[in-house]
Amino acid sequence: MDIYKDKFSEDVGSFFRSPVREIFKKVDLNAIYSFAGGYPSAETFPLEEIRRTMSEVIDKYAGKAFQYGATQGVPELRDAVAKRYGVPVDRVQITSSSQQGIDVCTRVLVNPGDVVLTSNPSYLGALQSFCSYRADIRGVAHNEDLDVFRQAYEAELRQVKVEGKKVKFLYMIPDFQNPSGESLTLEERQMLVSLAQKHDFLIVEDSPYRELRYEGEHIPTMYSLDPDRVIHLGSFSKIFAPGFRLGWAIAHPEILDKIYVCKQSLDLCPPIFDQYVAAEFLSSGRLDENLAKTIALYKGKRDLLLSLLEEHMPEGVRWTRPEGGLFLFLTMPHGFDAVKFYDKALDAGVAYVAGEFFHPDRSGKNTMRLNFSFMAPERMTEGIRLLARLLTAQS
Repeated sequence: MDIYKDKFSEDVGSFFRSPVREIFKKVDLNAIYSFAGGYPSAETFPLEEIRRTMSEVIDKYAGKAFQYGATQGVPELRDAVAKRYGVPVDRVQITSSSQQGIDVCTRVLVNPGDVVLTSNPSYLGALQSFCSYRADIRGVAHNEDLDVFRQAYEAELRQVKVEGKKVKFLYMIPDFQNPSGESLTLEERQMLVSLAQKHDFLIVEDSPYRELRYEGEHIPTMYSLDPDRVIHLGSFSKIFAPGFRLGWAIAHPEILDKIYVCKQSLDLCPPIFDQYVAAEFLSSGRLDENLAKTIALYKGKRDLLLSLLEEHMPEGVRWTRPEGGLFLFLTMPHGFDAVKFYDKALDAGVAYVAGEFFHPDRSGKNTMRLNFSFMAPERMTEGIRLLARLLTAQS
């Protein structure tokens, strides 16, 4: 309507819609073969344990569990997170989801035009946040050759300097990345931290999938390599239940103080009852008991998806082989357009997310992200067979 044309802020022009969320608006995920979202399996939600824990929280805290609380988070949950990850409690801020952690980091650090470095591809929700604050996003593709990988970042840093701009932070998902499923080696993490120290920028380490490892050895966090320069973000969404909308930020107290003030204007405090439930669940050991079952379930689903791809995908299609997390990435032959192919796939009853949306430079047109946590094994089998038939007919 014309009455609104000059009413919106300049920031609104930088917003862009999530193609994943648009899919959810249009279709019933249970009516199609959906590899599109990052939904955990409902099988992993320990409903009876949650019911029991909620009752315990009400008995223990009474009305306090439903009152306003501290912006930093309730002490019980901050203490539990600090103990779990071996950090001082004054370095823990509870957030209303890991996504909020990304957003408040960007809000307190980035001015319009500041550079945010990230991987190419990178998490779509982070790119949305960076764009909303009018950051200049520079994506750098991963390379298994460490020297080539370093040179790519150094070249981008030189270009930023030539342009007279400033890199505020590097955003990275080092463990089982969304969308690719790949992880950084220890040497790659050390290299990126060294570049941050040399060129004086911060690192936002987003780690919602870190505890979902199905094989291989855990690799030290980037935070552990430089606790004063790295902001470590975590989430209960993938290891407990996303409906609680709880995450955390671990960082230097000076950074957390700015996030604390920022959050006061956003939501005053994270959900109090949810925090007490998460604290009880974590400190009682129930989270680890349930996490072991979750890992076993997801490992089986990942293994099934890999075997299905091996059996059914046409020649020329490649894919990543993640050691954990919820996703893997398909690469089709050059010339394939996953965005144009999408409507045909959805009309046939199968959904994915086109890889182009995860690339800051809008490359990756011949890629797509597949999720393996959400669907039941039998539906996953039928869905991959259908997707493979469609791709074969397209080639």
